[in-house]
Amino acid sequence: MKHLSFRMGLITLMAGFALCASSAIAQDAASTYKAKCAMCHGADGKGGKMGTRDFASADVKAESDAQLVDIVTKGKGKMPSYSGKLKDTEIKDLVAYIRTLAK
Repeated sequence: MKHLSFRMGLITLMAGFALCASSAIAQDAASTYKAKCAMCHGADGKGGKMGTRDFASADVKAESDAQLVDIVTKGKGKMPSYSGKLKDTEIKDLVAYIRTLAK
């Protein structure tokens, strides 16, 4: 019984750490978006400035995460490349954050 209780406590602790980590990642992605993207795409992701697209548009929603990662990494049109400026994990987290703005 002691082992089961210890394991359950350990699982609960690990789940708490995972929740805190995912919250921190989301917060970091939101900060990155605010610093690097919001000036053109808007704080709410509705776009419009400089011809940027609304993240809630059917076109953007139809793009895969891999396509959006590629766009952020390499740039597209007037959008600059963030290769070498953001880590791959930061770009993936940023795409996940952009998906939340599409809701």
